[in-house]
Amino acid sequence: MRLKRLEDFTLADLEAVRLVLRGDSIIDWHRLNLQTDVEVRELLLAEELRPDLEADRARMEVVKEQAISYLRRHFEYPIPKPVERATTEELVRLASTAGHRQMCACTILKCMHIIHHIDGRELFFMLPMSDQEVFHLVEEKVYRVIGSMLADGFPITEFIGGRKNKDSLFTKLLSKQETVAAQIYDKLRFRIVARDRDDIFPIVQFLTKRLFPFNYVIPGQSINSIFNFKKYCQDNPHLRPMLPEMQAGKDEDYTLGDNVFSSENYRIIHFVVDMPVRLPQKILDRAPAGARALGNIVFVICEFQVIDREAEAKNEVGDASHAKYKERQKKAVIRRLQLGMREMKVPERRRR
Repeated sequence: MRLKRLEDFTLADLEAVRLVLRGDSIIDWHRLNLQTDVEVRELLLAEELRPDLEADRARMEVVKEQAISYLRRHFEYPIPKPVERATTEELVRLASTAGHRQMCACTILKCMHIIHHIDGRELFFMLPMSDQEVFHLVEEKVYRVIGSMLADGFPITEFIGGRKNKDSLFTKLLSKQETVAAQIYDKLRFRIVARDRDDIFPIVQFLTKRLFPFNYVIPGQSINSIFNFKKYCQDNPHLRPMLPEMQAGKDEDYTLGDNVFSSENYRIIHFVVDMPVRLPQKILDRAPAGARALGNIVFVICEFQVIDREAEAKNEVGDASHAKYKERQKKAVIRRLQLGMREMKVPERRRR
């Protein structure tokens, strides 16, 4: 395995990193930029799809047919025969070209993305699995990839993985206005500390190729208080020419969260992934009747944090430290428990 240098980034690489940092939705894109068979295959493998397996190829075909049927049923959407007959790999390549067929391919792929995700979610809830079993599958996948990165000498100085304990879950829910357990995204969380700031883009790009596909980053849940994306790219002679080709969107500002307990000096890249997990056969054998029609991939939400060594050190002192964060959070929780909304002053949003 090799970490891609910024000087070797393609437009597709930069677009993927940008989506992760901004928390955008792939549904709002109007094209892909995957130009080689290798790039297309890497995307499918990141989705946990195996094009060489007959069952996976049949599954992709079923999802494609459902997407086309939906488009025709509700929008009378005209699809040229060559596009309708295309394999998933061919659709991805078409979506990276130009013209009417490109637009049709992109439209079909967006619908396939949603259908595949919904089926995976439905399959997840049908399985007789505990949270511990599910979390173990995700951890096994993450540790395998990150472990290989560490073994190959990637510029990672620290990696921490863990599960949020119940006391932390209680405190977090009590501190939020929306006290719904389903809204807790960091029950599973992973933290990567990069050697230098310039190592972050390559590390994120690698993760989107080997661990999770960039299109399953959950929209609206990303925080980026480290990079002004546009300025950073403008300062790099290789990345600068790609900026006019990027999908529409504002990049002058940082992507900030709404955590009122965070210090304005706190720096982090944070994003949430609906991680595709390929189920082992022993689990599928326990699935109820009808589950097989939904495939063999489920999605599990987990949180990632990426930071460089210098920013990490600065975060550990003063107002930005984790200890100060927890202190502010606990004070708000006990006040809310005792007083409710009476005389309760919600702190203004702290800009990270």
